[in-house]
Amino acid sequence: MTRTQLTVNPTTTPAAQRDAARETSPADDRVMLSIEHLSKVYADGFKALDDVSLEVRRGEIFALLGPNGAGKTTLIGIVCGLITASSGSVRVDGHDIVRNYRAARSLIGLVPQELTTDAFEKVIDTTAFSRGLFGLAPNPAHIEKVLRDLSLWDKRNSRVRELSGGMKRRLLIAKALAHEPEVLFLDEPTAGVDVELRRDMWLQVRALRERGVTVILTTHYIEEAEEMADRIGVINHGELILVQNTTELMRRLGSKQLTLQLNEPLQQIPEMLAEYELELSEDGHTLIYTYDTHGERTGITALLSDLSRAGVRFTDLRTRETSLEEIFVSLVSPQS
Repeated sequence: MTRTQLTVNPTTTPAAQRDAARETSPADDRVMLSIEHLSKVYADGFKALDDVSLEVRRGEIFALLGPNGAGKTTLIGIVCGLITASSGSVRVDGHDIVRNYRAARSLIGLVPQELTTDAFEKVIDTTAFSRGLFGLAPNPAHIEKVLRDLSLWDKRNSRVRELSGGMKRRLLIAKALAHEPEVLFLDEPTAGVDVELRRDMWLQVRALRERGVTVILTTHYIEEAEEMADRIGVINHGELILVQNTTELMRRLGSKQLTLQLNEPLQQIPEMLAEYELELSEDGHTLIYTYDTHGERTGITALLSDLSRAGVRFTDLRTRETSLEEIFVSLVSPQS
């Protein structure tokens, strides 16, 4: 298989790189990960996964969101052969993870949550060893490239125990990429790292996608999923309750608020404005109008006209769109 160069342009913004990758990467309908009716019930009766089905395509970044205990790590563990499913099937590029375990597992790279690695090994040695675990011939050039891409080359002869927490996180990614996987699982990859390092790792993930690697990401950072992912899945109590294109998810479940700062405070909202279901701040200086982002009409033009007829004047107005975090909370809250 011919593999393209992994390149990162540090002068390009993350959002611009994401949009450029979507425009320039060739469309690929090839299903790299197929999960059908997957369930996991433990001996004590706890159901960690409940009939989960999902398809992820080549070159896609898929973010899996869910609260602690939702089933994210269990799902990854089953796909990677670390946990045995109670029922259902999983295929990686057409290879069943049970019947064709070696072929399936050779396509998968896993970056776990835990910072577990050989403390006294050198960075370059532990990375090369990970490649050998998959029966691949030594490839010093590839190992060097991976370490350079992750800014670890200067630390190649350092012992793992000498690395900072962020460097150890990078090393886990290097070890996962050593055998050139086609599907990369990142289980909370940026947990506990600083903002600058997190941004740098995002660039690395996008660069992987550019050469066709499929990335499945779990994260507690909502902005990470919103900025990086092509699609988002929400899992709760072992059930995959929603899978949606990120932009479409924001359009479908998001809302916008129009906030108006008033010239003079209101004691109450005029009766003629009741249909707009406006909210009035406690001090009477602010009116808030919430509208559907995907409605045929927002009603803003009519509202402004009716405000003028009602004699309500304002000095400023601004809009705010519902964040992915607010959408996520609404989906996994008990009443949803």
